[in-house]
This record gives sequence, C-alpha cells and structure tokens, in this order.
Amino acid sequence: MAAVDLAARFAPTELDLRWLYGIKVGLVAILLWVLRKHYAELRDISSLGAKSWLSATVIGVLVFIAWINLDAPWMLLGDRSAGFNPGSGPDACLLMATRVMGAALVVPLMEELFWRSFLMRWIHNQHFLNVDPRQVSVLALLVSSALFAIEHTEWFAGLLAGLAYGLLYIRSGKIWMPIIAHAVTNGVLGVWIIYTGNWHYW
Repeated sequence: MAAVDLAARFAPTELDLRWLYGIKVGLVAILLWVLRKHYAELRDISSLGAKSWLSATVIGVLVFIAWINLDAPWMLLGDRSAGFNPGSGPDACLLMATRVMGAALVVPLMEELFWRSFLMRWIHNQHFLNVDPRQVSVLALLVSSALFAIEHTEWFAGLLAGLAYGLLYIRSGKIWMPIIAHAVTNGVLGVWIIYTGNWHYW
C-alpha cells in the first residue's frame, strides 16, 4: 500500500501532450547525429555557392506562398484539425520555439533524406545508392511527389512542394538544395503561423 501511495504521489496527474512534438524531433535529431557518418550526401554543403543558396531560398519561399494559399476544399484531404496551439501560458514561447526549430532544422533533414535521397532514387532503381540524382526519371519524381502529397492534409500544396524539392535535387544533384528549400518553407511558415494565429497549419 505504501508503494502505491508513493507512486501516486510522484506520478504526473496529467501528461501535457504539447511537448510530444519536441520529444519526437529531439529523438530524430539524436538519431540523425548518431548516424551522420552514413549520410555521405550531407558532406558536400561547402560546395554550394551563393547562387545555389539563393535559388533554394527562393523556391522555399514560393512553396510557402503556395502552401498558405492553396486551401480550396478539393485541395485538402479530409477536414483540417485544430492544429498545434501552444496556448498563452508561461511555457508558450518555448513551445513555439521548439516547434519552429524542429520544423525548420530537423524535419527537412529527415524528410529529404527519406523522400528524395532514398525513395525517389529507389523508385528509379532499387540500388538507389548507385543512382545519380541527376538521372532520376520523371516517373520516380511524380510517384515520390504524389506519396509526399498524401502525407499532408494540404495534398495539392504538398504535391507542388514535392515536385519543387525533387526538381531541385535532380537539377543540382545535391541533397542540400531541397533541404535548404524545405527548411526555408517550414521556417517561414512557422513564423507566419505564430504571427497570424493560423494554428491549423501546424
């Protein structure tokens, strides 16, 4: 009986699920760091010039603009949820910062390594590590972009984003190009969400 009382005393009365996103991106960040030696494509960021950074940034901003405007009912998969609202408590700022940093720094790395570096090349040829991204077929681009689209409520905007990021990868041959564009999209979107209160995009 004493052990039960002690457990009840120290057990949290209510789990704050608002921190779940931060926990998830934290775990992903740790895994990316631990496995970093295996991601050979990530080693060539120093080879990007100012023109590459600028073009990736412009594409990222254009995808953001599309994302917040392409919201007709037929462009959505089901109904939008209320999204992530950090509330107005003392921890709201930290929650918002965690959300923006996770979306802008961790998610682009994870998703571009999966959707473009792996899946798009794998669709082209199952021996994907031997595939030069500049040789990826149109079919592989379309299929991977369609799958990327249906992962999002805003499927039409997601399709355009997948095509934009995929074309950046194919034309440049460098995974950092879609990573940068994706990071810009998510970062600008996060700031816009906080400024406007359109939490349903989260």
